[in-house]
Amino acid sequence: MLFLYLLHLGGVGLLLPDEPRYASIGREMASSHDFITPRLDGKPWFEKPPLLFWMVALGHMLHLPDEWAARLPVALLSIAFLIFFFDVIQREFSTRTAIAASIILATSAGWLAYSSVAVTDLPMASTFAAAMFIAIFDTRRQQGYVSGALLGLSILGKGFVPVVLFLPMFLVERGKRLTTLAGCIAVAAPWHLLCWMRNGPEFWQDYVWKQQVLRFFTPALQHVQPFWFYLPVILGGLFPWTPLAGLLLRRKTFDDVRVRFLVAWLIYTLVFFSAAKNKLPGYALPMLPALAIVLAVGIEKAGTAARWWLMACAMMLGALPAIAAALPEALLSGVRKAPFVFGPGLWFMLPAALVWWLAWRERSNLAMIAAGLSVVLGVAYLKTKTYPILDERVSVRAFWRASHPAGACLENVRRDWEYGLNYYAGRALPQCGEAETGPRIMVVDQRLTVR
Repeated sequence: MLFLYLLHLGGVGLLLPDEPRYASIGREMASSHDFITPRLDGKPWFEKPPLLFWMVALGHMLHLPDEWAARLPVALLSIAFLIFFFDVIQREFSTRTAIAASIILATSAGWLAYSSVAVTDLPMASTFAAAMFIAIFDTRRQQGYVSGALLGLSILGKGFVPVVLFLPMFLVERGKRLTTLAGCIAVAAPWHLLCWMRNGPEFWQDYVWKQQVLRFFTPALQHVQPFWFYLPVILGGLFPWTPLAGLLLRRKTFDDVRVRFLVAWLIYTLVFFSAAKNKLPGYALPMLPALAIVLAVGIEKAGTAARWWLMACAMMLGALPAIAAALPEALLSGVRKAPFVFGPGLWFMLPAALVWWLAWRERSNLAMIAAGLSVVLGVAYLKTKTYPILDERVSVRAFWRASHPAGACLENVRRDWEYGLNYYAGRALPQCGEAETGPRIMVVDQRLTVR
């Protein structure tokens, strides 16, 4: 697991607008030692609560390299959650289900991708899922404090959405409701109160009204998507385990009341996120742990037919060469404009055959482990193949290190590259004006250049 999550963690520079922006805020926290007010380029910034920024600040205080300081805390949090996840499922279901669910979650494209970048989705999803599983699977009253504390951390990860997602847990939290509320308030309230006392109504106006309320009800933040947006997102996030979604059509999958509760929660969460005006792929991440459990139970209920389901998943890895070729353009211009050309991926059929053979011999645990190891090799291939291209074309790190233009200004540079350039420059680069005489950073043929 360490190999899978730490391989080439710093192999590509900070990507897209959010990662360099959040990394900048964390770096400013580390240098200013102000852990209450998040600041971007010296100005208060209230779009997100501070959990990720604290994690990034810790990485910088430990003198880790830029990308490692931003990403390593997220990767380690993901690994810690996966260990907890396995332990909980093993005690509540069985070792076989725990192995299957942990492998599905750890190697799914969505969970793995968000465990490798410094954005707020994984810290929120992992702490929320931990709170959720303690709430529904642990009957000890004192564990309500732990569940509540984790729920409070998830609020510090991304705002108040976890409170809405957690509401169904109160239906099954017998005797733990008050302790859960106490734990949540004890963890989440202090930062909110201190930040409000220090920054006044501006904090609540931006953080609560604009980022929590308007983000749900209005298209003001320009992330509007159709109601069905999350269905393909979830199926893509499961890759290469996407074929297992077919297990949701089998009645036997739902024999267990615990599975029926998880499915009901998944439907509730899907409807809630789908009703929001603004939608982003990372919002679906909290659903993956519960879905992994449901699919793992489905595999166990499938009996001898499981070998066909697992082989289909292993065969999905044959799409990796096409994904590797399309990924840079997908990140630059969007998935719809990326050229998916399916090339030779037949060598991935060998692991598929091995998975089928092990399952046919009724060695389901070994078959699942073999499928997981196949994904690990596939991820290693994908990172090795794409990271040098992403570093050159999508991230600005390679450009900045090669040119390092002193006194440069920005001329019509896209937003994600602007945040990246500001991060690697260590300051906010000015926009070019008519009187500007220094070097100009601009975009020519979708590449940064200096003139």
